[in-house]
Amino acid sequence: MLELKYNTSSIEAGCDEAGRGCLAGPVVAAAVILPDNFSDELLNDSKQLAEKQREKLRLLIEEKALAWAVAFVDNHEIDRINILNASILAMHRALDQLSLCPQHIIVDGNRFKKYKDIPHLCIVKGDGKYMSIAAASILAKTYRDDYMKKLHVQFPVYNWQQNKGYPTQEHRNKIREFGTTDFHRMSFNLTEQQLRLPFEN
Repeated sequence: MLELKYNTSSIEAGCDEAGRGCLAGPVVAAAVILPDNFSDELLNDSKQLAEKQREKLRLLIEEKALAWAVAFVDNHEIDRINILNASILAMHRALDQLSLCPQHIIVDGNRFKKYKDIPHLCIVKGDGKYMSIAAASILAKTYRDDYMKKLHVQFPVYNWQQNKGYPTQEHRNKIREFGTTDFHRMSFNLTEQQLRLPFEN
């Protein structure tokens, strides 16, 4: 069972992102403030859950949270400011949209930029330790997956409905075969380079 909060005496928001390692599509972040009486044994890091479990929890989180928000940073912004800055920007945008202002923020990972004058704490693998971060990971993941499934309809050859833009071998092969789209991250290594020695004269 995850812990509800790190700072038990404050209104605390948990933040997490999804899609950081993808070759295509946006990075998506969520911020969630849970009530003090929230409890659910299934709630966990989104990567540890099946798709149906995530969808079930998404509905529960949206219903029970005191406040929640999801924000996107697209692939063009990622290429312009890099994926780390884009991930943090997405979290800031999610925090901007909260209907309730948090007094403390906990963030999955080890890097974050100060948001307004609100104290924050980075927690490595926080999505497996604290409920609000786990809830944020589920919202970020499910909203991003839904977005990539819609893009798949436009670009079915890349199989984004299954790989969600992640660097599977199939995805890399399709980029080699069909080229890139306006949704690919051009600053990323989209195709693996073959290891070879130069020809000698």
